[in-house]
Amino acid sequence: MQAAVLEQHGKVFRRTAVARPLAGPGQVLVRVMASGVNPLDLKIREGKADHARHPLPAILGIDLAGVVESVGPGVSTFRVGDEVYGMTGGVGGIQGSLAEYAAVDARLLAPKPAHFSMREAASLPLAFITAWEGLVDRAQVRAGQTVLVQGAGGVGNAVIQLAAAFGARVFAVDGAAKAQDIGRWGATPIDRTTSVERYVDEHTGGLGFELVYDSVGGAGLDASFQAVRRFGHVVSALGWGTHALAPLSFRAGTYSGVFTLLPLLTGEGREHHGEILREVTRLAEAGKITPFVDAHRFDLDSVADAHALIEQREARGKVVIEIAK
Repeated sequence: MQAAVLEQHGKVFRRTAVARPLAGPGQVLVRVMASGVNPLDLKIREGKADHARHPLPAILGIDLAGVVESVGPGVSTFRVGDEVYGMTGGVGGIQGSLAEYAAVDARLLAPKPAHFSMREAASLPLAFITAWEGLVDRAQVRAGQTVLVQGAGGVGNAVIQLAAAFGARVFAVDGAAKAQDIGRWGATPIDRTTSVERYVDEHTGGLGFELVYDSVGGAGLDASFQAVRRFGHVVSALGWGTHALAPLSFRAGTYSGVFTLLPLLTGEGREHHGEILREVTRLAEAGKITPFVDAHRFDLDSVADAHALIEQREARGKVVIEIAK
């Protein structure tokens, strides 16, 4: 099969022929149709993701959408020809999706939304799994809650759409250029230049938000501790660095971290990733989730161009690489 192989950190990918994998016990062989690109893929390429090391030479690509080509021993959930998607590799020595085929743990996969293209489906897994683990698994979002989202990038977009699908009142902090998109996804936009005190007063009467999801880290997490209401909950997918917990403690609030890669790296909890994506498919087919995919087209020969588009902050939506057409 053909694959884009990374041989040195920080270098370009080389398209080359490699051995096609076989579906082992508990696996399915997927003919990869599309590979979603996440900012984490860029960090792995540069060798700057200590939490997501991938030994070289490596085939990167965390998210995929494709068609089941063959089924390994012990798998009864999928059949040849099924269209699937998932967050399936590209870290911890597990082959990623920048290849024509991938042998995938069947527990990580779900049937893709029937009306979504392969490009659209490949844009969803990491972002929506991360959003779900924070909103639903940790914070137990419910209808009528006030939910504040720090950042409206890939994960932030997913958080907004999921929270809205659950019936929450959603607000999102980002730049003015994102305001129209934020409104279209179902949230009230808040310009990032607005002080925390001002938007808490304006949108919650000074009480604070019941649930705050931080998708940007750093100052965004500090602002989250200030924006949450008493007995509220803060979730972060980027809870790194040093942060003062006093603002959260004074509100008797709680905090949860999300580490979406854990099932891939350890094998623990992989079934739940498949379960989450089945719920995402259900919501998508009910018309409650809309993909946001960048219009640029890339293939195995232009992976570096796809990464450059993200590095230069010129992408509008999720960047997806088409492996097969």
